[in-house]
Amino acid sequence: MTLESLPEHLQRPHLRPIQPIPVDKDGKQYMALHDPQRLQPNTMVIPAQAVLVLQEFQGEKTLDQITSKIGGNFEQVLNLAKGLDQLGLLWGPTFEQMEIDTLRRIREDGVFQAHASQPIGKDEAEARRNLESYFQQTEDPELESIPRAIVAPHLDYQRGWPNYAAAYYSYQQQPAPDRVVILGTNHFGIGDGVVLSDCGFASPLGRCPVDQQVAEKIIDALGEAVIIDQLDFQAEHSIELHIPWLQYCFGDIPVVAALMPDPLQPMIENNDKRVTTDRFLDVLSDTLQASGGHTIYVASSDLSHVGPQFGEPRPVDDQRKFDVERHDREMMSKFISGDREEFLEAMRWNCNPTRWCSIGNMSALLQLVQPQSVELLDYRQACDEQGLAMVSSAAIALH
Repeated sequence: MTLESLPEHLQRPHLRPIQPIPVDKDGKQYMALHDPQRLQPNTMVIPAQAVLVLQEFQGEKTLDQITSKIGGNFEQVLNLAKGLDQLGLLWGPTFEQMEIDTLRRIREDGVFQAHASQPIGKDEAEARRNLESYFQQTEDPELESIPRAIVAPHLDYQRGWPNYAAAYYSYQQQPAPDRVVILGTNHFGIGDGVVLSDCGFASPLGRCPVDQQVAEKIIDALGEAVIIDQLDFQAEHSIELHIPWLQYCFGDIPVVAALMPDPLQPMIENNDKRVTTDRFLDVLSDTLQASGGHTIYVASSDLSHVGPQFGEPRPVDDQRKFDVERHDREMMSKFISGDREEFLEAMRWNCNPTRWCSIGNMSALLQLVQPQSVELLDYRQACDEQGLAMVSSAAIALH
């Protein structure tokens, strides 16, 4: 097969962002290529040394040029490109069709199906028992008023449940609001602006629909740009992990879900194909005011990410834990002041050295709520025994 006979996207293959996962089989090293958007269930496994070939798949070199550079075999390089394309791991028409088909199925169903929240229970009854157990093990924060907004983690439940339960504790037995706005973090998606969902979310406890009226008004004001990358929700955990807690407290409450970009990272291209945080918050605030009713806000926020798993040279020891907590509490004090600009300026000044992943949604929450007071309910560090990774999180109430 000649290069010229191939589709253009195979002539100059361009690899999409993927998650390579090391795999050991029969004493040999392989790499499983996971699609972070979860557009299809299959995973491609390649020899570890083939990763060097993938590094050349940047959409600039032809297959001939790649083959020549690595000193390889053209047919093998071509077959690698074809295999990636079949799984939608290359930019091009195959991937684009998978996006179209996946989004059509989601919209027909009305919700993003449960993935990250499934460990809460195999069915509704077990999920409710587990949530009830978490609340029973949590001390009542005895707040003077019901929070208008909360900050809670998006850690897995096994590590994060104490802060989830502390944040949601006051919402138990309370009347359901008209809607909940959930602001998440876009960990692996394509969108580098604000991404809104026009679909709801499922969990083992049921299905929370999108607040259709609010979502439609936002889309009318901002256009397709605000939902063009909404397949980023397909594999994003920061929204879904909150759905069971909301359902336990309020039932299948309508939600407005948005993924917020990191304000410390410039947008790749600031144009009408992306929606900035400030523009989105203006439209969201106006829309909620016009829609009326009672809204509760949730910022799905983890804090520091340290240790070798996050690129640091040494395992996390007691001194590192102490230093991280000191830094976290200093930054949280800026957040608790309620001043969005002071919080952002502090983060810009120190260049986010411990990799807080949710500066975007936390700062957006302050802008939306304009709180009179902010209260820290709990702070935790989750670290594995080897010290390979530690993630900190907090439960915070905004009044």
